[in-house]
Amino acid sequence: MTLSKPMPRPSLEMLRALTDENVLRALMAEPRLTRAEIAARTGISKPTISDSVQRLNRTGLVVDTGERTTGRGRVGSYYGLAPRLGAALVVGITPYGVTAEAVDALGRVRVREETRFGPDATPRAIGAALDATVRAVATCAEGGLRTGVVSAADPVDRTTGRLVHLPDAPFLVGDLDPPAVLAPYVDGPVLVDNDVNWAARAEHADGHARGIDDFVYLHLGEGLGGAVVSDGEVRRGHHGFAGEIAHLSVPGPDGTAMALTEVFAALGLRRPGSTAVDVDALHVRLAAPDERGARTRTVLADAVGAVLAAAVAFADPRTVVVGGAWGPALVPALDARFGRGPRPVPVTAAGLSDPEPAGARAHAVDRLRALIVRSAHPALTDSGRRPFRPPTPSTPPTQETP
Repeated sequence: MTLSKPMPRPSLEMLRALTDENVLRALMAEPRLTRAEIAARTGISKPTISDSVQRLNRTGLVVDTGERTTGRGRVGSYYGLAPRLGAALVVGITPYGVTAEAVDALGRVRVREETRFGPDATPRAIGAALDATVRAVATCAEGGLRTGVVSAADPVDRTTGRLVHLPDAPFLVGDLDPPAVLAPYVDGPVLVDNDVNWAARAEHADGHARGIDDFVYLHLGEGLGGAVVSDGEVRRGHHGFAGEIAHLSVPGPDGTAMALTEVFAALGLRRPGSTAVDVDALHVRLAAPDERGARTRTVLADAVGAVLAAAVAFADPRTVVVGGAWGPALVPALDARFGRGPRPVPVTAAGLSDPEPAGARAHAVDRLRALIVRSAHPALTDSGRRPFRPPTPSTPPTQETP
């Protein structure tokens, strides 16, 4: 009989790292807690928590807030995260402007700046707006910007983080290099991804795809995009262009095959001088009770349905979630179409009204929290080893990369 080797016992330093992470994550969920409250939330003994709080106080990660408990019994001190632990930068780049936020480890937006521009702005003008907006946030961010996350309404090169302008794309942000623009203001790495991918992550966390690890997210707005979530992860593809659906061949109004983006031109539903969908006109058309409205709904259900049929064939999702400015209005027609198909998949409207920044913000907070936790015991993490940490409700896993 072969005896299995006993599991190595964690070192004292590793056990301290585990306790300190539990304390830090408890204080990342609440702005202030007593040592007794931390012990209750983590299930760790009060003496062990007291030792951890003292260690973290000496390293400057946790501070006594100066507040005391009231009422009967022993007076307790409230502790919180130190105020100068830095912030995460969250940037949104759209055809109409740039937003930048400094978000702390509790998920609170501490500083927010916005610069507006028109859809005809050049990449140089957008780059200048991005630089000025982030500079204003960095100046006000207490403790500096330790990491950055960017959501962009354009395809993103997965290797470089640069935005890429594909043919006939409705927005002219392409060829912008956000990591280079942000480098002077952010101490750590900058992660850039397409806004539809961030929306899919938000729907997975808090929307109608919550608890569903295999789904397709479709964005139907002025621009067209998609995301495939498999095993709980957004699949970005080799270049980062997975989900770029505008040029897929679909049936047009007369049954002739054409690119999806051209269907809107054939229906007269593009903005003048642009390949962007005219959302206002499309809403009117979809809501019309006449024959023209019915035909528009049928044509778009067939065209978008062809995209989803391909996605279902390759990704085998449990469900399809449709968001964007006009996508939910098409859900009844799409759901009816797929209900009659050989591989019926339920189609539902997105549950979040503004998922793109929500997804980027949540990821930025996760990255900032991970940096703070690692700074408590850099010798353990800098060597490439993670602190020993059994799964407990008080220590949710952190996501390092999307």
